[in-house]
Amino acid sequence: MSNLYYSLKDYYKKKFGGKIYKITLDAGFTCPNRDGSKGYGGCIYCDAKGSGNGASLKKLSLKEQIIKGKEFLRKRYKAEKFFLYFQAFTNTYGSPAYLKKVYDEAIQYGGDDIVGIIIGTRPDCIDIEKLELISSYTKRYEVWIEYGLQSIHQKSLDFINRCHTLDDYIDAVELTKKFPIKITTHIILGLPVENREEMLETVKFIANFNKIDAIKIHSLYIPKDSRLAYIYKKEKFSLFNEEEYVKLLADAIEILPPDLIIARLTGETSKENLVAPLWVLNKQKVINDLIAELKKRDSFQGKFYEKK
Repeated sequence: MSNLYYSLKDYYKKKFGGKIYKITLDAGFTCPNRDGSKGYGGCIYCDAKGSGNGASLKKLSLKEQIIKGKEFLRKRYKAEKFFLYFQAFTNTYGSPAYLKKVYDEAIQYGGDDIVGIIIGTRPDCIDIEKLELISSYTKRYEVWIEYGLQSIHQKSLDFINRCHTLDDYIDAVELTKKFPIKITTHIILGLPVENREEMLETVKFIANFNKIDAIKIHSLYIPKDSRLAYIYKKEKFSLFNEEEYVKLLADAIEILPPDLIIARLTGETSKENLVAPLWVLNKQKVINDLIAELKKRDSFQGKFYEKK
């Protein structure tokens, strides 16, 4: 059986069997580009929930988040096993002692049906001591770190107020590769300061760098209550329509190695949180249209990922 790309669902099924889902956690962290350490305001597309579920704003403990997450995923998807996903803000932004306290608390409440841990962070918020701590969990769990790169272009990183560089990302990945930790990289397609060729340059860099295990590709959308929403209202810069994005996404997948896990294909949010574009609300249509686009490309036929 062949797939058009190596999805995270494929990987989970191959590695664990059964139905594996992520419990998203908000552990109350912040970011160095929010608290003044490097900057203020955070990334311009980030709202008050830090790209998470806002659980810490609702004063929900990690225990409550895990219980609610399991109940929801079991009821809706018949989930059998889980990853603990530290998603909101920067989840290595603290001392190793504090990080251990947070991670251990979540693991304690996770129970025996937890098979892995995912830690979302920035490439400038990691060091040997933190990686040694994170690596210690690999004795029992599969452990992933997600690094937000977003773009290789400094003008783009400046525009979105990332307050880190491409070199920071390279250093973080090189350091992480010394440990038995899997790596996911996030990139954004559609930033208004980039043209199509520049977006694909980021994809080509990832392909040639060839040191990560998975990639999350986000389409740019405008969240309410973000600095990006203010900029968009003022400047009305153009956004991809769904057809344009699908064609660009297909180009990106053609560039990437066929054994690289593609963990995300588009941005995802709720209608209540979205300014534009509305097409991102229909993730399944984007995926279906992508599959149709890939199938009709003669150049893609030799790049099918063969399931082992």
